[in-house]
This record gives sequence, structure tokens and C-alpha cells, in this order.
Amino acid sequence: MKTNKIRLTVQLIYTILTNGYVFGFLSGKIYRGKLKYACVPGLNCYSCPGAVASCPLGALQALLNQKGFQIPFAMLGFFFLAGSLLGRFICGWLCPFGLVQDLLYKIPVFRKKKRLPLHHILKHGKYLTLFLFVCVGSLFLFGGFAKVPAFCKYICPSGTLLGALPLLATNELLRSQAGGLFFWKLGILLLLLLLSVKVYRPFCQYLCPLGAIYGWFNRFSLVQVHWEKERCVSCGACERACPVSLSVQEISRSPECIRCGKCIEACPEDCLHFSGKKR
Repeated sequence: MKTNKIRLTVQLIYTILTNGYVFGFLSGKIYRGKLKYACVPGLNCYSCPGAVASCPLGALQALLNQKGFQIPFAMLGFFFLAGSLLGRFICGWLCPFGLVQDLLYKIPVFRKKKRLPLHHILKHGKYLTLFLFVCVGSLFLFGGFAKVPAFCKYICPSGTLLGALPLLATNELLRSQAGGLFFWKLGILLLLLLLSVKVYRPFCQYLCPLGAIYGWFNRFSLVQVHWEKERCVSCGACERACPVSLSVQEISRSPECIRCGKCIEACPEDCLHFSGKKR
């Protein structure tokens, strides 16, 4: 089975397993069992009626929201462990909202683009989002003395798609209370979904703070895409296949690499491979 088919299968299975609480979707109620105390590595909204575990960004913001500043050692340890093992492999294989963007990009309309104009500037947007909305925003920038999880409240498109919309669909009272904030977030979601049809994973490339965190670990994470330079014939097939236009030298090492495996599949000389697959 080709790498991309394997990846799609893993993405689908993972999304079903982590958001498979069917009763939640039918009843419009959030699962609050013991599994919710654990985090999954990908962007997985706590408020999704089907979610059986928590989102690491949501958990980080909840800890930062606590009265009196305390260093969130538990979540820092979680990010270090997940990042050291997998890096942005998590983004490419274990993120439900990443799967949504992948499926939209496959729709055969428009001329596809890998990047937006001014990519070299816009790619830093995810670090700005991490700083302003996850760290500073959750501590004191938004909400005054009543701290709020700023990223979840004001931006997160995954929360809108997998959390807010299913809950509103089954709860008339919530629908009657939907106001400006909901429509602001709905606008962000619709913009990203429409953009995803033309541009590869715009949220992941330009806005996702979770991708920003895991990207820092790409150079030394356990899961890597290895390049056997001595076997390479410099045909450029891997670079053409890369959905974010990375050079062969940048593949795996760049914080933008999500370990999707397209370069591995495209290489005619089999000189690219995941960790542990070296010939």
C-alpha cells in the first residue's frame, strides 16, 4: 500500500477513535468521563461531543488560566515527550483538522497552490498565534481579571467545526444564544475551509500554534525522514512532491515538514525513508 494511502487510513482511524463517542453527537452532550483527563497529541477539541480525550492546547491554556501564575510542568512535559518522539509527524498523521484540510485539498477544483504569497513572512504567523493567544492571551491579555483560553475562544477553527457546530445542531438553547463571537469564529472557519481547497493546509502552515510547538522538535525527534545523499541523483522528484515546497536538504529538518511521506513515495532511487527503514 502506498504511503499516502496508509497515512489517510491512519488519519481516518485516529479521528474515529479520538472522536468516536457517538452518544455525544446524538445527544448534544460532551463526554466527561475519566478519559477526558488525558490529552491526545493532535488538535482535538475538548468541546466536540464525540471527543473522548482533551486537546493539549486547551489543557495548556486551562493551566495558564489558573489563579496565580504556575509553570505548567505537566503540559510542558507532554509537549516535550510527544515532540521528541514524533515532531510534526503528529500534524501529518494524527490531527483531525489536518485530515479535514487534506480532504478539501483533494477536491478537483481550482489550480492548486502549495503556499500563499509572502509565505516567508506568513509562516511565522503560527508562532505569533502561540505567543499572543495561547501564552500571553491566556495569562492576561484578553478577558481582564477573568482569564480566558484565548486561542480556543477567539480563533480555533477545529473547535468551531467539531465542537460548536455539532452542539448547536442538537441544542436549541445554544442556538438562541449564538452571538457575534460565534459568527466571528465561523467566519475564520469558513475562510480556512475555502482556502484549503486551493492552498495546502493553510491553518497548519500559517496559524496553528500546536504545529509551532512540534516544529521546534523536528530536527531531533525520533521519527525522521532520512536522506541517503550518496544515492541521490538530484532529480528533484521529492521537492516537486513536497506539499510545502521544501528542498531535499530541508525535508524532515525544517519545522514546516509534517512527515507526510510524499517525498518518500516520489523518490525513484529509494534514497528517502522513515526512521528504521534504511536499506
